[in-house]
Amino acid sequence: MKLNWIERLFVTSPIRVLMQRMEIRWFKDKFPLDSGGEILEIGCGGGIGGGLILESFNPAQLYLSDLDIKMVKRARSYAGSRNLSNVHICQADATKLPYGDQKFDAVFGFGFLHHVPRWRTSLTDVARIIKPGGVYYLLEFYPQLYQNIITKHLIKHPEEDRFKSHDLRQALQDLSLNLIHSFEVKTMGIIGVAVKG
Repeated sequence: MKLNWIERLFVTSPIRVLMQRMEIRWFKDKFPLDSGGEILEIGCGGGIGGGLILESFNPAQLYLSDLDIKMVKRARSYAGSRNLSNVHICQADATKLPYGDQKFDAVFGFGFLHHVPRWRTSLTDVARIIKPGGVYYLLEFYPQLYQNIITKHLIKHPEEDRFKSHDLRQALQDLSLNLIHSFEVKTMGIIGVAVKG
């Protein structure tokens, strides 16, 4: 599902950049990666998160994808303005990622999964593309946060089959994505590190 104008504005705001810096720091503190691997960010927005991933994790190759072509164009502009030759950006559906099995050392998801109507299919694809021992760094929101009386009129999200804490944790476990670190507020969402077994 594509973002509406309010969400596009937020994901490119200085507030969101500051939040992503803190999220990246939390991820790196909990589970640092060796530099030089291959990393994917799903739902890359304007590419700012990808820039932060490059700074903090130093991958050999960074792949960015987003369903929204407007966001893909912004990410390309952002990467181009910084001469980032090891960044590859494409438009992609998170339920049919155009990458081979066990390609990535890490996948980052800064709140994309709750936008996907068929989130279980997407999560299965995430597990498919991560190498054994690779990591899924996730930040996700629960419906109590985005489907309340105020936010459901401002931002658009799928309404059917939404995951809460138990649903997400069970789905990760079923896919051998072992949640080894997490911080959760059950009425809001979760930040976590899941390692593929």
